[in-house]
Amino acid sequence: MNEKVVINDVTIDAINFQEETVERDGRELKKVRFDFKVTAEGYHDITTLLYKNDFMVKMPAKSLEFPAVIHRYSTSITNLYEAGAVGDFKLELLEKS
Repeated sequence: MNEKVVINDVTIDAINFQEETVERDGRELKKVRFDFKVTAEGYHDITTLLYKNDFMVKMPAKSLEFPAVIHRYSTSITNLYEAGAVGDFKLELLEKS
């Protein structure tokens, strides 16, 4: 399932989107995971965003909004500085408790 996910006002075209609720310390927290493509041109902006690890996640289509941190993150490539390069990113965000 594909979705538009907005992280700190940056819109990401999410692929393979999944949403669930997990229990932590007696609280139910939202968790979302998805994949997305990152081009060489967008690499710096996306990695700078992710290094903050303090997010407001919004999903306008689902009327969903919550503060989150990275739970899991991976990428198919660590250097997207070559023109035309595209990396596959996987991101899992967990609501702050």
